[in-house]
Amino acid sequence: MGPALDTRTAAMQDAPSRAREPLAARYGDVRARSVELAAPVSPEDAMLQSMPDASPTKWHLAHTTWFFETFVLGELAGHRPVDATWQVLFNSYYQSVGPQHARPMRGLLSRPSLAEVLDYRARIDARLQDALARGELDDALRLRVEVGLQHEQQHQELMLTDLLHAFACNPLRPAYRDDLPSRGECAGPLGWQRFDEAVVEVGAPAWPDATRAFAFDPESPRHRVLVAPFALATRPVTCGEYRDFIRDGGYRTPALWLSDGWARVQAEGWERPLHWLDEQHDFTLGGVRAIDDDAPVAHISYYEADAFARWAGARLPTEFEWERATQGVPVEGNFVDEGRLAPAGNAAAGMRQLFGDVWEWTSSAFLPYPGYRPWPGALGEYNGKFMVGQQVLRGGSCASPRDHLRASYRNFFPPHARWQFAGLRLAKDLA
Repeated sequence: MGPALDTRTAAMQDAPSRAREPLAARYGDVRARSVELAAPVSPEDAMLQSMPDASPTKWHLAHTTWFFETFVLGELAGHRPVDATWQVLFNSYYQSVGPQHARPMRGLLSRPSLAEVLDYRARIDARLQDALARGELDDALRLRVEVGLQHEQQHQELMLTDLLHAFACNPLRPAYRDDLPSRGECAGPLGWQRFDEAVVEVGAPAWPDATRAFAFDPESPRHRVLVAPFALATRPVTCGEYRDFIRDGGYRTPALWLSDGWARVQAEGWERPLHWLDEQHDFTLGGVRAIDDDAPVAHISYYEADAFARWAGARLPTEFEWERATQGVPVEGNFVDEGRLAPAGNAAAGMRQLFGDVWEWTSSAFLPYPGYRPWPGALGEYNGKFMVGQQVLRGGSCASPRDHLRASYRNFFPPHARWQFAGLRLAKDLA
């Protein structure tokens, strides 16, 4: 029997039952995609952990399975863990659940093998699908299944970005896949769209509520904010534009940088985006490629994004400005679903690429909204305890699943993080 988690709030208990077939189908689709993304990876590749912030592919596959076993199946009478020792190995940071294997040491877990992890996934999938078919999951547990699916989609993106970082450390520069497209469309000129001062509603209604779309707890409650007049660039900054910043001495001009950012530049020797080999070649999931000048620049930190914006005579948008700009904009773009697995130029007119291609750094710290309440019990550890020292990113990337994103989605990373598909869009104040 798994740990007793105090997650069955009144809202969960009162949520009306949803059709079981759609949830079972969605579960099968999301879980199958993870295995599909791992298919090009060898058992040796699946063990790689190139830095403490990253995790091996094998660990991602096991941890997402642990999540369903712990938070869903563990609540059912008679459930016995597939392997009780794995409860420690694959717990990420849930202190209220129990101890964890040290995060920087995940790459040393040669056992269980990749084959054993895939078998673990298959066994948990069979048990959970059987429980769904038999109607054994109450409304609270069904809601936890949805949390687990959203959680797994986050790890699908991390699998790709962590693999890219690991392969970049190999002097052979191996490709994750050698059949990926190399170039997109022409980016077109950068324009500006004006937004007048307004009081706007941001965020999402608190979930769980079966009448509302899923949203993580930091996205709520929905509330009003005053947004001053501003202009937002019609597209993200491109690789070609970022090269101009480099050639103009951007990494050698301390006046452009926040103090902590300049310290990083000096201490770590930053001269260009993380995976640029030089000013002409980039390391990608498709191996070494010529830099596409029309593609949005990626793999830059918040510090680099902020320095570029200052060099360009602009600034980064706040998350509320970004969210206002997405009102009425469909979630369409270059996602993992398209199979490109790299940012690409987009020749459309007007405001574009708000979703997909690259996560866009904002100037907003990842802090709670007024009236924020974390999810109860162990699931409350998912987001709330990270609300310090993090910056908000918006919009999703070329490695994000399309149906995982929405306008209110708040991603967050520390300002020095560079291994994600993170770029920037410029903003300006208006009088």
